[in-house]
Amino acid sequence: MDMVRYIALFGLLMLPFSVAAASPAGQLTPGTPYYFDSFDPGQRPWTPGQGLNIEEVFKNYQYYEIRLGQDGKEITVNHYIRGSSAGSEKYQVLPDGSLQKNEP
Repeated sequence: MDMVRYIALFGLLMLPFSVAAASPAGQLTPGTPYYFDSFDPGQRPWTPGQGLNIEEVFKNYQYYEIRLGQDGKEITVNHYIRGSSAGSEKYQVLPDGSLQKNEP
């Protein structure tokens, strides 16, 4: 097999991995809590932003805990103010990377 075909085949084989890494779900491990100082579900595509470490979380007046569901298609967003729960919402991660709020 010549080099050009080899490189093209390798690129096709790696495509699923690069798409997954580019999606918001690809940046989060299912079931693991991640902490952020803000949450904007209107971003298209949605990105979680820069995460906070545990020390930064407790220094903030408010923060958001985001968990990716085991299926990789849903996130749960918990909002905290002064360490107390201020609400929780669930969103579907759509194929284009945007979020759609689950209705109760």
